Amino acid sequence: MTPDGVSAHRAGPDGMAPPAEGETRLWLARHGETEWSRTGRHTGRTDIPLTDRGREQAGKLGDRLRAERFVAIRSSPLSRARETLEIARPGEPYELDDDLRERDYGVAEGITTAELREEQPGWNSWTTPTQDAETIDEVGARVDGAIARARAAGDAHGGGDVLVVAHGHLLRILAARWLEQPAAFGAQLVLGTAAYSVLGSERERPALVRWNVGG
Repeated sequence: MTPDGVSAHRAGPDGMAPPAEGETRLWLARHGETEWSRTGRHTGRTDIPLTDRGREQAGKLGDRLRAERFVAIRSSPLSRARETLEIARPGEPYELDDDLRERDYGVAEGITTAELREEQPGWNSWTTPTQDAETIDEVGARVDGAIARARAAGDAHGGGDVLVVAHGHLLRILAARWLEQPAAFGAQLVLGTAAYSVLGSERERPALVRWNVGG
């Protein structure tokens, strides 16, 4: 245990080294399957529960993260993220962050890309303006705040690993911003349900340490 009572980080089964002294890394976990994610429906602010398979995925995520020790855990307030976290890391305290909510898809909420393209050929959630939806850059500005708070949570313990549990598009945009890229760079980062990723640094530059493990 560290002097403040937080368990020290131990390298995981894949042999990944612990963070450098004073470094804060972010471990990102996407929630498990929901009925809408299974059928490809855009799921933003609608509070959809996990399916049975999603709960199984959350258990497997917990198995993958069992050896890890986190100095802080942060979650989207939406139930699919909280349920995933509570299955994967039962009994561990965590804080909610409204800025970790999924993107507001506006009129695209609950609709598949194929259905949207029937009326608007070539529609793409990353590039097509959508009525009442947050823009990708608006989400990027939101996750900048979430990153700052997650970093602060780690820095308060002198560095370490911080677990962030949230949503597919949100976490892809968060990774883009960690890498100091435009928010739209997230379109190039595929992320499966209940997959985890690690954001850290390489020679003082922000880097992807792991991506889409288990996805």
